[in-house]
Amino acid sequence: MHTVKQILRNKELDEIWSVTPDATVFEAIKEMADRRAGALLVMEGDALKGIISERDYAREVILQGRASKDTLVNEIMSSDVISVPSNLSIEASLAVMTQHNIRHLPIVDNDQVVGVLSIGDLVKGIINEQQSTIDNLQNYIRG
Repeated sequence: MHTVKQILRNKELDEIWSVTPDATVFEAIKEMADRRAGALLVMEGDALKGIISERDYAREVILQGRASKDTLVNEIMSSDVISVPSNLSIEASLAVMTQHNIRHLPIVDNDQVVGVLSIGDLVKGIINEQQSTIDNLQNYIRG
């Protein structure tokens, strides 16, 4: 059973994309667009303070008639961040995401953010794991 740490290694991204709580929502959305990301961590130094997503923007800014250049990230971010340690299995991580209806999962070891995975990253990990099992079984059958 593979862990999220293995997926993080395969992503080959050392940088954790984030914004500060006092950034404007416009700045956060621009950063997401530039990075082609659906969410950003909200960090103060090394401390994880929250997460902001396209969903937050749609629900808390657009639908509320607020201006993204006048709204701060800390006003709309999700501050009760769900995270998992890097030694958790892919399947267990997917279960956490499903249970909490989230699409982005910070990976935290000893209060230190080590990465972020999307639901797509985890699904891809499961598909790769299953393909490896299929390949091994086919090789075994062929002798």
